[in-house]
Amino acid sequence: MSRIAAFNLNILHRLNRELGANFDAACFRHRALWNSIESRIEMHLESTQVQHVSIEHAGFNLHFMRRETIHTENSYKFTDRSIRTLFRNAGFGIRGTWKDSRGWYTLALACLR
Repeated sequence: MSRIAAFNLNILHRLNRELGANFDAACFRHRALWNSIESRIEMHLESTQVQHVSIEHAGFNLHFMRRETIHTENSYKFTDRSIRTLFRNAGFGIRGTWKDSRGWYTLALACLR
């Protein structure tokens, strides 16, 4: 199992421990999906079977169908253009940017205009 899958499945273990849930993590699998419209990677936990789960301290009783997912995380991806637009729309200007040697990551220093 990848570290990312283990990290995502850990939410079920925490719900069991902290909220009295009864998730069986072995009945879920990690799924990462690219959403091109929103420019993000979506993390999901997909039920591998029909199952019933209760979260005692929250008063929830849940029913999962096979292949039904829990959407656990979004990781947004930005282009140089989209980050400039995002900052501008929020009232910020970009003072400087720094990129890794491959151009995969950018650190942007923003300041109020």
